[in-house]
Amino acid sequence: MQGRTGRSALNMFAEAARARAERHAPLAARMRPRTLDEFVGQDHIVGPGRVLRRAIEEDRLPSIVLWGPPGSGKTTLARIIASLTRSHFEPVSAVSSGVADLRRVVAEASERLGETGQRTILFIDEIHRFNKAQQDVVLPYVEDGTITLIGATTENPSFEVISPLLSRSRVFRLSPLTPEQVEGILRAALADPERGLGAMKAQVADETVAALAGAVGGDARIALNALELAAQTAAPDAKGARQVTLREIEEALQHRAALYDKAGDWHFDIISAFIKSLRGSDPDAALYWLARMLEGGEDPLFVARRLVILASEDVGLADPQALQVAVAAQQAVHFIGMPEGFYPLAEATLYLATAPKSNSVGTAYMRALEDAQATLAEPPPLHLRNAPTPLMREMGHGEGYQYDHAHADHYSGQEHLPEKLAGRRYYLPGELGYEQRIREWMERLRKNTSQESD
Repeated sequence: MQGRTGRSALNMFAEAARARAERHAPLAARMRPRTLDEFVGQDHIVGPGRVLRRAIEEDRLPSIVLWGPPGSGKTTLARIIASLTRSHFEPVSAVSSGVADLRRVVAEASERLGETGQRTILFIDEIHRFNKAQQDVVLPYVEDGTITLIGATTENPSFEVISPLLSRSRVFRLSPLTPEQVEGILRAALADPERGLGAMKAQVADETVAALAGAVGGDARIALNALELAAQTAAPDAKGARQVTLREIEEALQHRAALYDKAGDWHFDIISAFIKSLRGSDPDAALYWLARMLEGGEDPLFVARRLVILASEDVGLADPQALQVAVAAQQAVHFIGMPEGFYPLAEATLYLATAPKSNSVGTAYMRALEDAQATLAEPPPLHLRNAPTPLMREMGHGEGYQYDHAHADHYSGQEHLPEKLAGRRYYLPGELGYEQRIREWMERLRKNTSQESD
């Protein structure tokens, strides 16, 4: 009897401790939705009738990976699943857990399944932080159904989750919340007297709420915690109400970290958008993506290297000065550093975006490369070979070579390719910018030589 009473007391103590912890938790944690109906956004995966929602409600969840940006609801969705499932729910964080923790979880899951038939849902937050060996630990148990996996990641699972685990899971991509959705979450927090700021009597103008919602890039966690800090630091008036102005919001928000991970998916997506904007002669979009990268902390020399590449790949000889501008920007950024380094980067960006475009450099090289790979043993023509010794001269090296400067236009028209490739044309100048002059010049040279031979 005393043992049962003692356990009841311990349970009551634990519940009280949990309640105190929840009261002191950040607003974002207190306002977590508790049901799918409270869950905001992601209607494409958990809206009425959607397959994931049906699987959750019917407690028939397969192994899944939730992929989305910070603050989009991955952990919240996992917690809702935990509250609805009859399976045992075991959360771990890849930040603080290791192989020993995973082995303990799967051992307990196997024992639980054998003794009671209850399955285990293993939730791994930030699963991309687990290496291959750590992910391999859970693979056999996902495969045989001992555990159902829920992985949450901000990174592209194609690169961060091992293929065998990925093939046994469904990937659901979460989108950033819209400003309107974040605004609705903020208003709910302001009105809620128990979990939110209703008891604090925080009063925020509509335009201030909208400004905060639009400044967080779809991250509800940042928005809620900034709102709470602003409300806590606003002085109450005579009636106890706290007038939260845009100034308090800006001070609480400070400088929001841009939604950009230099080693992750956003890195590749945004640099791709930048390059394609330059190639598409869109200076405005190119400047925008440049600002996004620099604001997110991207290495400015990485951006400069990509500008140098694009100058040859996409502008090329349509404007030969483009490469000079790009290299000058790289040298300038290396010399002056940031933050002023944005000036040469922006100048090069505008120059390249507005320059005439040609990909003839790359296509010409690829044509030549194809023939080069197929004729690796083909010797140079005899008349082009060096003849430093009498023996080589006797063998015909250099015989018949025509010195181009001795001809009109400094062009002899002699063949320089191997015999098997004679007459091939790899470089086909375009019709824009400086390449038009190149094309006209080369046509003139070849025409004159042809007439002379006739």
